[in-house]
Amino acid sequence: MAEMNTDNSQSAGIDLSQFYQVFFEEAGENLDNMEQLLLGLDITQADDEELNAIFRCAHSIKGGAATFGFSDVAELTHQMETLLDKLRRHELAPNASMVDVLLASGDALKAQLARHQGNGGDAIDTTELLFNVRALVAGEAPVAIAAAPVVAAQPAASVAAAPAAKGKRLVELRVGPLSNLAQADELRDLFKEIEGLGTIEDLPSLPDQANTRRFKLETASAESDLLDLFTFHVSREEVVFLPWSEGGVEVDPDKGLFEGGPAAAHEEPGYGFFDNAPGAPTGRAVAVSAASAEVATASSAAAKPAAKADKPAAGGLESSTIRVSVEKVDQLINLVGELVITQAMLAQNSRGLDPVLYQQLVSGLTDLDRNTRDLQEAVMSIRMIPMSTVFSRFPRMLRDLANKLGKKVELVMQGESTELDKGLVEKITDPLTHLVRNSCDHGVEMPADRIAKGKPEVGTITLAASHQGGSIVIEVRDDGRGLNREKLISKAREKGIDAPDTMSDSDCWNLIFAPGFSTADEVTDVSGRGVGMDVVKRNITSLGGTVEIDSAEGYGMRVSVRLPLTLAIMDGMSVGVGEEVYILPLSSVVESFQVNEEMVKTIGGSGRVVEVREEYMPVIELEKVFGVPRFDWEHTSGIMVVVEAEGGRVALLVDELLGQQQVVVKNLESNYRKVNDVSGATIMGDGRVALILDVGSLVRRSRH
Repeated sequence: MAEMNTDNSQSAGIDLSQFYQVFFEEAGENLDNMEQLLLGLDITQADDEELNAIFRCAHSIKGGAATFGFSDVAELTHQMETLLDKLRRHELAPNASMVDVLLASGDALKAQLARHQGNGGDAIDTTELLFNVRALVAGEAPVAIAAAPVVAAQPAASVAAAPAAKGKRLVELRVGPLSNLAQADELRDLFKEIEGLGTIEDLPSLPDQANTRRFKLETASAESDLLDLFTFHVSREEVVFLPWSEGGVEVDPDKGLFEGGPAAAHEEPGYGFFDNAPGAPTGRAVAVSAASAEVATASSAAAKPAAKADKPAAGGLESSTIRVSVEKVDQLINLVGELVITQAMLAQNSRGLDPVLYQQLVSGLTDLDRNTRDLQEAVMSIRMIPMSTVFSRFPRMLRDLANKLGKKVELVMQGESTELDKGLVEKITDPLTHLVRNSCDHGVEMPADRIAKGKPEVGTITLAASHQGGSIVIEVRDDGRGLNREKLISKAREKGIDAPDTMSDSDCWNLIFAPGFSTADEVTDVSGRGVGMDVVKRNITSLGGTVEIDSAEGYGMRVSVRLPLTLAIMDGMSVGVGEEVYILPLSSVVESFQVNEEMVKTIGGSGRVVEVREEYMPVIELEKVFGVPRFDWEHTSGIMVVVEAEGGRVALLVDELLGQQQVVVKNLESNYRKVNDVSGATIMGDGRVALILDVGSLVRRSRH
């Protein structure tokens, strides 16, 4: 762990390092949730539930960071929490500057957490962020740090105790019950040592509370800040703040802060595992202020229109989940795969049994088949995660990029619930990021240009995901300027690429995938270097996918990424060619039929097509493609299987249909080498190895 304090990991005799990974994962989830809430925040009419949810995210991160001794993380989140607390109390009105500073703070927190997690790197300088957050808390506009005093060199306690912009107020402080009343004297010393904290006076103890000290405070500091200071000397549970009453009327803390008011919420644990955790910053908001804020927001939320009633509470109840390493999931999938193979062997060996004599055995095997399939589907769903995990990062990225370019862009996301294997999701993120950036930079025009063309001032970029057959299709669309055919051909010729005027539109659009190709007139930090689209295509191709472009100049552009659902287990149709067995993905099979010679036509001297319901489609003879040896020379194949992929159909000529079954996909390339027109291999019930055909590759073969 980078910058890890060894004393912290053994706090209170317990090894805290065992909880590090849980903290980092939960902190990452809270940061992602906070970012999404900030991006969706309506600053003109901020929702109390959303502000409370953002506050809770920052509070949770700060508590864990203080527990584990990550003082830099705790200090930044404390300042953020102070700002968010004022926002949810309606002491400040949210504005765009606050959202920008909070988003930037979230980015800094991610970098700090990554560094503590052991990813290395230099220390993160948050001086400017801290100054800007404090300026916003004071009601000032954030300014450059060059014009600010050097806050980092000040003691943390003095920073935390800086008086608020509003005037001082009177508060009654009760500390107890204490085993030693002299402990409370240290609180008085704090007011002497910290300038601007306020004044403190002793009050007589109440008759029934002899072990409790009472003080009269005059301060401008928030109760949360005071409690942060006091908990270094006394326990958090021993500190109670009450409104000042000149008549000395006692207010029972369990019966609310005001007469007739709702009961004060129970104090929540501050930082998780331990009080007085090592590394805790001197300034951090806590449960007392949070509880009173919840009381205040409850009444204001009740006054909202009834239309808000059906809105789900932001950041409410969390779903019940457990964290399991990917290695364990993969191991489980492999074991289920072996179970499927074993079940297939039993099913094949039982075909010769008399179902009357072995009725119970056959019935048991049928149940085993059903249960194995259900188990396989349940296990495979564990690795399937929704595309929303990828899509969720683009609103923030697009917002920052559009502001940088001076454009107005709206992001529309469709099909976020479409699921894809976790391994593919991780690998598709970077290509999609480049495509979205490309649409914003090259596609969407400047607002003035869009208005001049009669378009809305705000451009639209659409991210859509859907299942089509055995593939997932992800589209990135924009309503921008589209591709200029003449400009593409001209740029290609400048690069020495053969680009005749007669080339088709699809071939012309594919020019942008050439290495070093760019239509940008100047190089910027966003684009123009010609590095990107060729990498996008190469990465997607390595996943067994394809990229297609469609464009209309002046109306926009669409990039379609088609990926196979390369799961470990799939439903397949086994076909026989000679002595060999091949597997076709069942999701790609359209139909099968017997064929006679009159249905097959020869074109171009070598190509063959078959007529199916007044439609001609290419014929591919698997015997010739894979060089299957023949020993029965007089045999002629009489069955065709129609398969589709990438928008095209072909008819495969085979000898026989062997059946439909679940197969375990084994990677042929990692165990042997890449074989054309083959996507993998599997073990059949009789122990033989069968090749799984790459239908997309066969369709592309027919086109050439």
